Amino acid sequence: MEWFDALILGLVQGLTEYLPVSSSGHLEIFKQILGVDLPDDQNLMFSVMVHAATVLSTIVVLRKLFFRLCRSFFTVRRDEDFQTVCKILLSCIPVGIVGVFLKKQVEEIFGSGLLVVGICLCVTALLLTFAYYSDFQRGTGRLKPADAGRRIGWWDALIIGVAQAVAVLPGLSRSGTTIATGILLRNRRAEVAT
Repeated sequence: MEWFDALILGLVQGLTEYLPVSSSGHLEIFKQILGVDLPDDQNLMFSVMVHAATVLSTIVVLRKLFFRLCRSFFTVRRDEDFQTVCKILLSCIPVGIVGVFLKKQVEEIFGSGLLVVGICLCVTALLLTFAYYSDFQRGTGRLKPADAGRRIGWWDALIIGVAQAVAVLPGLSRSGTTIATGILLRNRRAEVAT
């Protein structure tokens, strides 16, 4: 892969990661446009690297919240921040299971072309639309305030984690799936978005 191709793909990743669209799906589309053809293991390694860069940038931008959560977790304060970290860790279990036991199948799906990406992008759009109108309906013809609804519970965290595990497919947005699942579970939009 040429450095210019890597730069373009990095920009695509950075611009799409924080939107409820699939950064992985868009990476696959742009790889096709640029004619980048990597072996499965290198393709997955590149995707992991650009996602790791996104995680690092997120930590920098949200450093106050990140360090507050870390401080609460490692000092075992048992406060709301501690519970938030525990729920995040609980939601990571399903995707961890997929990563450990279904790695080969996921790599094959990533190399299967744009048909899977296109279908998953459509599924993301439908899921977000359904969640939006479900929330709209519950708000009696208008969107509820972002702080309306209930807090994310332990079961909610696990269900959201399962949704994220499914969203490892290219084209199925992890953030979009997380937000839509949280809204469908009637959680607070503001809490689900963060």
